Amino acid sequence: MKANASEKSYTIKEATIKLMQFCAYRDRSQKEVQEKLREMRMIPEACEQITIQLMRENFLNEERFARSFVRGKFRIKKWGRIKIKQELKQREISAPLIKIAFTEIDPSEYYSTLNELAEKKLPLIKEANSYKKKQKLISFLHQKGYEFPIILEVTEQLKF
Repeated sequence: MKANASEKSYTIKEATIKLMQFCAYRDRSQKEVQEKLREMRMIPEACEQITIQLMRENFLNEERFARSFVRGKFRIKKWGRIKIKQELKQREISAPLIKIAFTEIDPSEYYSTLNELAEKKLPLIKEANSYKKKQKLISFLHQKGYEFPIILEVTEQLKF
């Protein structure tokens, strides 16, 4: 029975409405919309037509997606620029749009978030050797996507 549900075919109008709802729920990248259209087994000409209509009616906007993605990942998940940039590239967002999206991060807020992360993580690292403890903290912050120069700057100010 499950196989029949995925075999459903859609008219262009039905697919467009379904994708408008998909995009209205939260900002989507063009890649996500293309994947959804493939799942719906739409022919390439229909995919193009639907994508153009979604863009024309502002349901699909790459810049808006990139900006909200950067804001969300930084403010909620506390990711650094490196990790955010990798994720945006994976979603096929262009370099100029990534650059524009990064204007959503205030440099002083970025630095204070990194500092806050370091101060919260440090007491949780169970390591007697202060050198190893510092290395574990640096590794953690790097995995979060922060750049080495500012990680070193922040960790130099902490007491190990």
